[in-house]
Amino acid sequence: MKVAYWIVAGILALFYLYGGGIKVIQTREQLLPMMAWVDRTPMPAVRTIGVLEVLGAIGLIVPPLAGIAPWLALAAAIGFVLLQIGATTVHLRREDRRIALNIALLLAAAVAIWPATTWL
Repeated sequence: MKVAYWIVAGILALFYLYGGGIKVIQTREQLLPMMAWVDRTPMPAVRTIGVLEVLGAIGLIVPPLAGIAPWLALAAAIGFVLLQIGATTVHLRREDRRIALNIALLLAAAVAIWPATTWL
């Protein structure tokens, strides 16, 4: 069970560290080719989402690894499920039907929830 968690959590953490990191450091113009939704989203909101993604990625890995507050891994996985529900909603409201990545990330985060309970 723990091996499954580390595989899924590792992949999610890498994705969210990258995705969140670029939301934090890049300009709107640099983000637009990759993320069309930033054209109508205030940059403080984009930056906040990026910070939350980076913190969530850290929360998936560091607490179980250190054995300190391992419930944070569960909270991070649940947070990523909620984040992807919101992201899918934003895409669909913009009539953007390219949501396969969002669904895949939602499912991966959902899969990480159950093994994350092994540290509770």
